[in-house]
Amino acid sequence: MKLTYNRKHVGDVLLVTFEKTDDPIYEHHDDVTIIKNGDRIIGLNIFNASKHITMPDEVNIEPDEKIVQEINSLLEKKGLETIQPDLSPKFVVGKVMQKSAHPDADKLNVCQVDVGDETLQIVCGAPNVDEDQLVVVAKVGAVMPDGMYIKPSKLRGVESSGMICSKKELNLEDDGVKGIYVLDDSYEVSQPFEVK
Repeated sequence: MKLTYNRKHVGDVLLVTFEKTDDPIYEHHDDVTIIKNGDRIIGLNIFNASKHITMPDEVNIEPDEKIVQEINSLLEKKGLETIQPDLSPKFVVGKVMQKSAHPDADKLNVCQVDVGDETLQIVCGAPNVDEDQLVVVAKVGAVMPDGMYIKPSKLRGVESSGMICSKKELNLEDDGVKGIYVLDDSYEVSQPFEVK
């Protein structure tokens, strides 16, 4: 779940994004536009947001139970379906435990990445990925700064659950390193990583 509120440039509109679709369906209900992919809610545009929700000053708002309750209270008042987002951190520090060559692609590797509560299999094409690295992992359900939604996928026939991120993908200052962002030892596995 990604929350964006840019009053200066967009107006008093809270943009709620769960995932992207190429074929959205829009339902308009006064101050609320529901964005769907089939029957599934994938986003909301809440107009006159500050009248309905306590809006913080940040452009990118960290979702929490309080703001979800306020959004659901507004949806309930309008007789609309409420949202039940997974609020667990979607960008976390992971450790590459194992790296093996992809069986069907020369430039891809299959990595086993410890993110604390589970080990994720992630197919990675970065030339600098290696075992024992601390990395930033976008877990399934993450919305990247460019709007890309991370979902389970298959890359050349191999399951991949998440993405090991580069600085560019995280919207961080590019240091010219080609490939993933390798973290130093001050980070810990499973630690949330703030993405703006």
